[in-house]
Amino acid sequence: MMNQILYKQTLSLVLSLCVSLMTCYSQGKHQKPRNIILMIGDGMGVAQVYSGFTVNKGHLELFRCPVAGFSKTYSASHYITDSGAGATAYSIGSKTYNGAIGVNSDSVSCKTILEYAEDKGLSTGLVSTSAITHATPASFIAHQKSRENYEGIAADFLKTDIDVFIGGGINNFCVRRDKRDLTHDLRQRGYQVIFSMDSIKNVTEGKLAGLTARGHNPSVTEGRGDMLPVATQTALNILSRNKKGFFLMVEGSQIDWEAHANNMAGVANEMIDFDKAIGRALDFAEKDGHTLVIVTADHETGGMSILGGDLQQGIQAAKFNTTNHTGVMVPVFAYGPGAALFQGVQENTDIFFKMMSLYRIPVGSNQPE
Repeated sequence: MMNQILYKQTLSLVLSLCVSLMTCYSQGKHQKPRNIILMIGDGMGVAQVYSGFTVNKGHLELFRCPVAGFSKTYSASHYITDSGAGATAYSIGSKTYNGAIGVNSDSVSCKTILEYAEDKGLSTGLVSTSAITHATPASFIAHQKSRENYEGIAADFLKTDIDVFIGGGINNFCVRRDKRDLTHDLRQRGYQVIFSMDSIKNVTEGKLAGLTARGHNPSVTEGRGDMLPVATQTALNILSRNKKGFFLMVEGSQIDWEAHANNMAGVANEMIDFDKAIGRALDFAEKDGHTLVIVTADHETGGMSILGGDLQQGIQAAKFNTTNHTGVMVPVFAYGPGAALFQGVQENTDIFFKMMSLYRIPVGSNQPE
């Protein structure tokens, strides 16, 4: 009887080790993904992550990622970056000045990873809880000297072949100073232009322009509902039809806004909502086996500190040191083929080059277009 127990225990241990080794191998730096999902929690530092973990009673989908590291966020012009420079570093692999969108520090347009992916025949998408023309999503598709040029950013969407974009910003497309209605142009180019998430979520193929609010979407507290996880799933359903692969950027925009407002409960709500979208991405990656998920931030906001809490009750005590961005490093989490490349401390620009390498797109440095 004792021998049988020992045998079962040994067998269980061996099987566990095999699973662990297979998991480590699947996260190995020598594996190449077909698809990359880059998820950016705007303003998300370690404290914001732990705030969501605490209020969600000790659970985050994010912690399914076996690889973690940090990203240095300073911009070319400032010790403390803004979202334009922070996201552009990820999109073009070059430090740039605060406020820049898809241009280098000399204001010269550089091809973004989304545009490189298009050239490779991959499908591409953007999802955001802000206006889709806001700094972070804009940095992957537009080339503007200023993040404030929302109408110019909207027009830049028509200069690409992006397959799916879902977010707010209707007015930037059709209530414009130049009187153009870009939604008409989008329809002429074969896009399904849809203004309701109830209809957007039913789209499974073709090109989709999902514009969900006149400006920005409301916050979770204001009743946004499950827009972000559903939009993420919708984008995955469409993009995954391309057997060559895809690139998708998903932004949880309003972690940043709640931190600017020093709203402790709001930060947790937005972090948990972003985590639901992360769960959708990880579920897809786990089933697919050829998808890399990277979760990071453009910068930290609020100088948030967790001072106490209760995981069973889901309550926290926190303090903010500022209503602005801070200069601290932000976390980087990764899951899937190539994930091991993202461990340790790295420049935010390194993430661009690592993604390019995994896509097998040769680039020494991103040259101006």
